[in-house]
Amino acid sequence: MTGVPPPSTPLLGDFEQLVILALFRLGAGAYGATIRREIEARTGRDLAISAVYVTLARLEDKGLIASHVGDPTPQRGGRRRKHFMLRPAGRRALSQAYQHFRMMTDGLEGRLESL
Repeated sequence: MTGVPPPSTPLLGDFEQLVILALFRLGAGAYGATIRREIEARTGRDLAISAVYVTLARLEDKGLIASHVGDPTPQRGGRRRKHFMLRPAGRRALSQAYQHFRMMTDGLEGRLESL
């Protein structure tokens, strides 16, 4: 649509929304495998871990999430785990996506439940 200013917050794709919702639920310190398990448990979808990491990298490039590498752990053979957390821009993007979904479904609850 011409004449419409770009959104101040980046729009999220469907899978990006799932990843950010999982991260929001899990809180700071979530990592790829926990995010994957959360999405699989709640949606019933089988996910490739690579899809989660590609999406996490894209969200980090957009400035919506941040990551840090944790300390090595003995149970991981001394390997470090990369942890992710939402940044304020990610919280705004999630809020915006949620509001758009609510506006689009407003008044359709009965019809959607009967599908």
